[in-house]
Order: sequence, then structure tokens, then C-alpha cells
Amino acid sequence: MGTPTRSNGKHGSQSPQKGKHLEKRGGKFLPALFRTLGSLLLAAVILSALPLTVPRLLGYRVYTVISGSMEPALPAGSLVYVKAADPVSVNRGEIIAFSDDGAVVTHRVMQNLREEGSFITRGDANNTDDLFPVSYRNLIGRVEHHVPLLGTLMQYFVSVKGKLMAVAIVLGGLLLSILGGSLRDKPERKGTQK
Repeated sequence: MGTPTRSNGKHGSQSPQKGKHLEKRGGKFLPALFRTLGSLLLAAVILSALPLTVPRLLGYRVYTVISGSMEPALPAGSLVYVKAADPVSVNRGEIIAFSDDGAVVTHRVMQNLREEGSFITRGDANNTDDLFPVSYRNLIGRVEHHVPLLGTLMQYFVSVKGKLMAVAIVLGGLLLSILGGSLRDKPERKGTQK
């Protein structure tokens, strides 16, 4: 006498809703996956640009070491961050970046000839000092930080191939995000019930 049955009352009306809930949850997986993948691709492009852009905003110049003349301190392929410095404040043993006939060179200061306004420099892997003193006018700055191998990767990203790849990744990320959004907003088709 007072025992409810499953065929009538509240219990009977919950079964169809429970089925709808499962149908909707399964229909949200692909849109969420596409939107997540799209966001990850866009984030990857943004994050890959940070080592070049943020330091520049903080006053650093960024260069890639292309030779082994400063190994092991600065391995070839390293990314170096150079901050402008007063030439008089540069001390023996510090690594500086300077221009030499249009090229940027990073070598260690062996002497700061303050009265002459020049530096005697040497690459750590070299046995002798550089042939010519470096004039204060050619000083770009002091090497403050470096990240091994990152320079090689950044060189690729600033090449034509790297830029095309970045554009392709951004477009792919946007397309996945748009596809995920359109699938999420697409009304579900319901079967006819009798």
C-alpha cells in the first residue's frame, strides 16, 4: 500500500531526462577538444615569441651565437641577452657584444683601456687576443644572460619557413576553435517519438 511504482509518478519522468543529459554530455566532447587544441596551438605560437619580444621590451638586445669562439661559456646556438652599458664600467672578465664590420661579436674583455677608449677582447676558445682593439664606439653592451640552444630555435622562427609555419599554426588553431564553437552551438537532432 504506500509503495511507489516506477511506471508512474516522478520516477517515470526522470528516465527520459537522464538519457537527454547523457546525449548532451557526449555531444560536447568534440567541440571542447577542438577548442582546447586550437587554444593550445595559439598559445604555443605566443609562447615561442616571448624569448624574443619580452626582453626587448625590457631594454635588452637579443642575438644568436653562431660560432664556437666563446665555448664553453656561450655554446654555439645560444641566445644571448645584451644590455647597454657604459664602456668605462665594463670590467676585465665580462663578456661584451660589439659590432665588427657589420657583424655582432660576443667576446670576453681581457683589458679595458679606458685612456685609449677601447677594449682588448678574446674568445674563450681562442689562444690569443683578438687582432684589433674594440673601440668604445663599437660597444653594443654587456652580455647579461644566455640560454643554450634557444638561439638556434629562434633563428628558425624568424626565417621565412618559420614565419610561414607560425602563420599555418595560427590559422589551424583559429580553425579548430571556430569548428569547436560551431559544433557546440549546433542544435542536436532529436529522433521522433511516438
